Amino acid sequence: MNASRAVPLRAARFWLICLFFAAWAVCIAGRLFWLQVVRHREFVERAQKQQQRTFEIAPRRGVLYDRNLRELAMTVQADSIYAEPTEIDDKRSAAQTLAAIVHTDPEDSLTNEAQIEQRLNTGRSFAWVARRVSSDVAAKVKALGMKGIYFQKEFQRVYPDNRIAAQVLGYVGADDSGLGGLEQKFESKLHGVPGRVYTAMDARRHWLGSTERDPEPGQSLVLTIDENIQFLAERALDNAMATTRADNGTIVIQDVHTGQILALAIRPTFNPNQARHTTAALLKNHAVSDVYEPGSVFKLVAYAAAIDQGLVKPDDMVDCQGGSITLFGRVIHDNQGEHIGVVPVHRALEESSDVGAIKMALKVGQDKFSQYIHSFGFGSRTGVEMPGETRGLLRPVNKWQMTSIGSIAIGQEVGVTPLQMVSMVSTIANGGIYLPPHILMPAQAEGAGPLRPEPFRAGGELPDPLPAGAHRVISTMTAAEMRKMMEGVVLYGTGKPAQLNGYSSGGKTGTAQKVDPATHLYSKTMHIASFAGIAPVNNPVIAVAVIMDNPKGASYYGTAVSAPVFASVAQQVLEYLGVPHDIDVREPKTREKPEKPVVEDDSQDSDADVNALFAAVNDLPADDPLRAAQPAPAQRPASASGASSAAAGKEATEAGPDAEPATPAQTEAGHAVVAQKTPAAVPPAVQEATRKEDSVVAVGVEQRNLKVPSLVGLPLRKVIEVSAAAGLEVQMIGNGTAREQAPAPGTMVAKGTQIVVKCAVSRASEGVD
Repeated sequence: MNASRAVPLRAARFWLICLFFAAWAVCIAGRLFWLQVVRHREFVERAQKQQQRTFEIAPRRGVLYDRNLRELAMTVQADSIYAEPTEIDDKRSAAQTLAAIVHTDPEDSLTNEAQIEQRLNTGRSFAWVARRVSSDVAAKVKALGMKGIYFQKEFQRVYPDNRIAAQVLGYVGADDSGLGGLEQKFESKLHGVPGRVYTAMDARRHWLGSTERDPEPGQSLVLTIDENIQFLAERALDNAMATTRADNGTIVIQDVHTGQILALAIRPTFNPNQARHTTAALLKNHAVSDVYEPGSVFKLVAYAAAIDQGLVKPDDMVDCQGGSITLFGRVIHDNQGEHIGVVPVHRALEESSDVGAIKMALKVGQDKFSQYIHSFGFGSRTGVEMPGETRGLLRPVNKWQMTSIGSIAIGQEVGVTPLQMVSMVSTIANGGIYLPPHILMPAQAEGAGPLRPEPFRAGGELPDPLPAGAHRVISTMTAAEMRKMMEGVVLYGTGKPAQLNGYSSGGKTGTAQKVDPATHLYSKTMHIASFAGIAPVNNPVIAVAVIMDNPKGASYYGTAVSAPVFASVAQQVLEYLGVPHDIDVREPKTREKPEKPVVEDDSQDSDADVNALFAAVNDLPADDPLRAAQPAPAQRPASASGASSAAAGKEATEAGPDAEPATPAQTEAGHAVVAQKTPAAVPPAVQEATRKEDSVVAVGVEQRNLKVPSLVGLPLRKVIEVSAAAGLEVQMIGNGTAREQAPAPGTMVAKGTQIVVKCAVSRASEGVD
């Protein structure tokens, strides 16, 4: 009986043991399923993080060459320092030691002790210490032998010539992305495709090997700029800036037969190798982003249009009426020291007669005149391969006022860029064909082989076929006659300082007044001096535009400030290019008696039409940099262009020794001045009312159109107060009592619209604010 009872007991024990092992097996299998199947991806990723390191390798950025394949922007390798935070025990001590070596620039906030320690504490397996350090810094860090500190080769953008063509080239940020100029414009082409490195290591952090995906280098670009010509232009501009103490200066040199830009110099400038030390103002390319009222230089368009239409010839006589003309009630005066009468057309240009230029435009008519202006490239973007280009300011002809044709003929009511101006004189130089300016060489065909240098050689033929966008503006005969008239300006007129030695030259001077931000009136001390010319006249090779903003030397006229700069740079460039002399080389000599320079005069008259630039100021396209990059109201200078550094101006006057003193209405009246109101000019009570109104709009109350108040008959100060109280910005023309306004009183306008008010000083109120 005992034996029979023992058998079931042993069987039960056997099955209990089997059940235990079965349960254990199920648990093990379940755990394995959980780890190997359910959490497989998670553990694979964790293993990869522990055993592999992935580095993104930046591609070698494309090179920017000048036309002779000299590197203007290139890429070299530099050491970057990174850390494995998990291997560093005392992160604070490590950050202190590293910062003492790598923090070489006080303005570099990324390499100070606090920033390095923060990255070491927040980074799990990787943290940058310093990127693209010098070889000396890298050697000092390597000598420390610190655990957890490693080195990685990275590409660094280098500009061998430092400041040469800085605004054209732009610069590259820490992430190797272009942040200005051509570096930004062609970021997608220059950057390339990044590569990756996958590196494995064992538990003791020993490298076992790596696999790679090679980066694809960026595309290199060849510029039309000649490095030597660029150097000559920048040196001449540096000398002019030192002499005149101008706020900024621009020189553009163009090949007249291709439209290619040979040099584009801007001062002040910056060093793209040290871009963190620069400012937004230094990055601005004034040649394409700013506009100014050209003044007398623009008279070339009026004369070219009249001659091309067969209405006049250079030797025909024109009555300049003693230097005064009345146009629909507006009196326009020539230079106060010059009162020429009936003279040949070419002499009217040489003497920079306003009356002569206006009569040329009147002969052509506003419709045809507008067509010529547009055909010369004004009022539209040139399409040059640089960011931030504006089209300038030019209203449609159907929005011109009755006196606009006279104003535009003498370079008022229009805003141009230096690039547009140099393209205009290039059109005259090459026989009448407008060629869109370019700063990049034509793209090479696929598989064309390595890049080849294309040095500039002076030639006398236009490309065949003509490039896209090229078109005829004036006839070949008209262009030839205009070149001789421009030569006369240099030989006998306002451009005498632009004469060259051994080369003929031609051009036109200009002197534009700026707006004083404190008074919102044309300043008597701030000007823009310009000269646009060509050389040699008999077989033109180059066109040069020189614009000096607010010169403060002995003279501010284009004759004395910009024409000598043209002479200096054009002489050197022609000799560098080996252009044969076309006139006798003269020995330098000292004049026994200095000649009194002839100066141009495009003075703004008090009878200027108040609607002159109202449409242009309020009707810029949304993507135009003049509208898109407006400075703060308290800092924005009042200018017809709205640009921060180039103000719309006018041709200045220089009274001769026998000239009668000008009346206040003549000397202080401006034309098309965009006068931004300043908070300091508004009484506190009005400021408070304006702030309250703005606060209502800010919290979402539906914005309503504003009613234009009646301002006629009010003194200047009252005009500003009433306009501010109405929530409107005002542009003042002239000084004294308000005589006209646009829009008319009672007109409903959108908030932010700038109204225009013309003021004049009456005899009874002279000397009264």
